[in-house]
Amino acid sequence: MESSAAEVVQRLRDAGLRVTAPRVAVLEVLAGHPHATVDTVATLTRQRLGRVSTQAVYDVLAACADAGLVRRIEPAGSAARFETRTGDDHHHLVCRSCGRTTDVDCAIGQRPCLTPSDDAGYLLDEAEVVFWGLCPGCRTDRAGAPAPSSTRST
Repeated sequence: MESSAAEVVQRLRDAGLRVTAPRVAVLEVLAGHPHATVDTVATLTRQRLGRVSTQAVYDVLAACADAGLVRRIEPAGSAARFETRTGDDHHHLVCRSCGRTTDVDCAIGQRPCLTPSDDAGYLLDEAEVVFWGLCPGCRTDRAGAPAPSSTRST
């Protein structure tokens, strides 16, 4: 889902963050490329702004995550990925072959959607679930040819 620059600016202001070109560009990139890695976000942000350091992108992502504008997910064995879909209890489907990551709504719809056998005294408010398997493209590739080993996200 693409966000307009005006929407991004308002979201930054509502979160109490200063509006800067890198922040706007990073949030616009993530709106169009959910589950992107830092490298992908940096590359696409540079295409929009010209020069911007990878450290600046890390800083923007950290500030936006702290403000609740960005969610960081870290599927096992994968680079951290970022998305702007926050504030709901959704989970992820991850392809074991290509790394494609897809949102899936929580089946229960309320936090936490899973209850451990023993909460050890914790006050639980969230469960992070990652489902692993093969995406439709890799299933098709496996039927006829070896699947690509590159990582992509959607």
